[in-house]
Amino acid sequence: MTSAGTAPRTGGEADGGGRPVPQRLLAAATRLFADQGYDRTSVQEIVEAAGVTKGALYHYFGSKDDLLHEVYGRVLRLQQERLDSFAEADAPVERRLRDAAADVVVTTLENLDDTKIFFRSMHHLGPEKLAQVRAERRRYHERFRALVEEGQRSGVFTADTPADLVVDYHFGSVHHLGSWYHAGGALGPHEVADHLADMLLRVLRP
Repeated sequence: MTSAGTAPRTGGEADGGGRPVPQRLLAAATRLFADQGYDRTSVQEIVEAAGVTKGALYHYFGSKDDLLHEVYGRVLRLQQERLDSFAEADAPVERRLRDAAADVVVTTLENLDDTKIFFRSMHHLGPEKLAQVRAERRRYHERFRALVEEGQRSGVFTADTPADLVVDYHFGSVHHLGSWYHAGGALGPHEVADHLADMLLRVLRP
């Protein structure tokens, strides 16, 4: 999605493996937040896991809160950019909606730590950052709903079920993925995405 607020500075020296300091900090924070929770993770643990100093963290992110914000922001930006590209494609609305519905499942599963952190720790964000994240998520859902409404207006989709309920139905399934999906299980990300996207279209067909 479009940035959920002001993005952190992203320059910085790379480590021996070629990863810039901000990426190392984000990777360490994401892993620790997912494993033990945002509130139980200290700044000291993050910088030790990233192999940097506290000064480096505060230079690039300013606070632990900023790290949490960017964990959300990078997934939101990715999903919004991809939804925009599907919505604007030169294709029938049924194809555009199916592609968008499948993509949000795949990108959620490919960034499952980030999405788990989002739902478990969102309330730890400060009021301003929380409002920004919610606004970006609302923008995503509105763009997705617009595809449903376009299909309903043209008669491709049934209008028997309100578009808002259709969107809630799909994203309820997406938000639940973190409670049951495990990498290496019977279904891979694309297979799960295909099943859920097909279920959505079955709800909408006249």
